Amino acid sequence: MQRILFFLTFTAILAATLPAIAEPDYHITEAMPGDGIYSMLRRYGLDQYSCNFDQFYRLNNLRKNGHLIVGRKYQLPILIYTFNGKTIRSSIGINDWNTALRIQKYNELMLERNMRPESFKKDRVLWVPFHELNCPNPDLEIPSPVENSPEEERPTSSTAVGNRKFPIFGPKYAYTPLLSNKLKGKVYYIVSGHGGPDPGAMGRRGDYTLCEDEYAYDVALRLCRNLIAHGATAYMITRDDNDGIREGKFLECDYDEVLWGGVKMVRQQKPRLFQRSDIINQLYEQNRLAGVTEQTSIIIHVDSRSKGERTDVFFYHHSSSPASRSIAFDLLRSLKHKYKQYQKTREYRGTVTARDLHMLRETKVNSVYIELANIRNTYDQQRIIVENNRQLLADWLLEGVMQ
Repeated sequence: MQRILFFLTFTAILAATLPAIAEPDYHITEAMPGDGIYSMLRRYGLDQYSCNFDQFYRLNNLRKNGHLIVGRKYQLPILIYTFNGKTIRSSIGINDWNTALRIQKYNELMLERNMRPESFKKDRVLWVPFHELNCPNPDLEIPSPVENSPEEERPTSSTAVGNRKFPIFGPKYAYTPLLSNKLKGKVYYIVSGHGGPDPGAMGRRGDYTLCEDEYAYDVALRLCRNLIAHGATAYMITRDDNDGIREGKFLECDYDEVLWGGVKMVRQQKPRLFQRSDIINQLYEQNRLAGVTEQTSIIIHVDSRSKGERTDVFFYHHSSSPASRSIAFDLLRSLKHKYKQYQKTREYRGTVTARDLHMLRETKVNSVYIELANIRNTYDQQRIIVENNRQLLADWLLEGVMQ
């Protein structure tokens, strides 16, 4: 019993004489222009560990898809300890030699990259990445930042630069000159309705059958090209590699459309919709983690109503997304302005409405859903079968996007 009391007393005295390790603070940095959460953590070598992202969100009270504000200070998942001049292990209260060695190398790397002004041995400020004490094994494989032009034809040699040729637009329109950089850094997912086994709504014009998917696709291609011409990163989610942008009134109906990545569309409607939303969500996450802060999905359809009902271009947004609603109203205002300018004899009666549609509900990205016309109405058909009108629709939608 006396031995036990002696041991406990000795342990208490020893603990009292050891220097206490102060509760560490977190390193603070300022968001730079173009910074996203991923690019900021990547700069500090923290991007391969999921716990670093989780801790960053907690420290800064951010949502997982939150944006950073340029000039604002943020706490990083880097713990700040005082180096005692002896060992890293005794400085932070650990026993593992390998962990201490990794922390030493991390501090040396940050000094080499000019991320810290002095060696920790000199200023006694030791940086300890959060993951070293919480999730030391890398568990994220995040790609480098998104390519500027995922649709662009790849150069034929390792030294060649982009030639701004985009095969998806067809031979005549493949070359897409850069007109401005107004949309640089923004990502758009362009989805035309139906396709593959499902032509969508159908109308008649004389001896010709009008298929919704063909006309929606042509307008979508033209809009995609417009976006790329102004510096945007744009993905055509619905694809037909042998159509391209087409001329003339009557576009042949076919069934060979696929989805981004060459994914064949399934026949059942619900699984087919999930194919699209899953692809968009996957690309969205890749781009978000690569630091992209502005991503938008634009879904283009042609409506089908009674033959005698005329409609103007109208828009849907998801009820719980103010950003989606804002995009829809930007597009509406653009068309309203153009109608006043070019069709003074009649009033534009397009609308913006909340609706619980799959492509609005199941995609993580802010999305807007566009109906171009009533494919069964003779007057509305003019809006989509006349080639110049299809281009004007794409041009006017672009102006709405750029507002």
